[in-house]
Amino acid sequence: MITKKIIIKLIRFYKKAISPFWAGSPFGSFNSACRFYPTCSDYALDAVSKYGTGRGTLKAVGRVLRCNPFSKPGIDEA
Repeated sequence: MITKKIIIKLIRFYKKAISPFWAGSPFGSFNSACRFYPTCSDYALDAVSKYGTGRGTLKAVGRVLRCNPFSKPGIDEA
């Protein structure tokens, strides 16, 4: 089973190694501004830290699914 520490390390790796390149790629967003505050990766870190591996991951996936042009942007706390 994946532990909370491993999930947190994977999210931090994504933030440092993948996210900066993804935003500028053709597959990233049209503008590199995030629709929500905090960013999805920061939200995921907060959710996993607060709710644990299972529930925190589900909350983070839900947040990523809400990040689309049809959703209302704004502040969304974990």
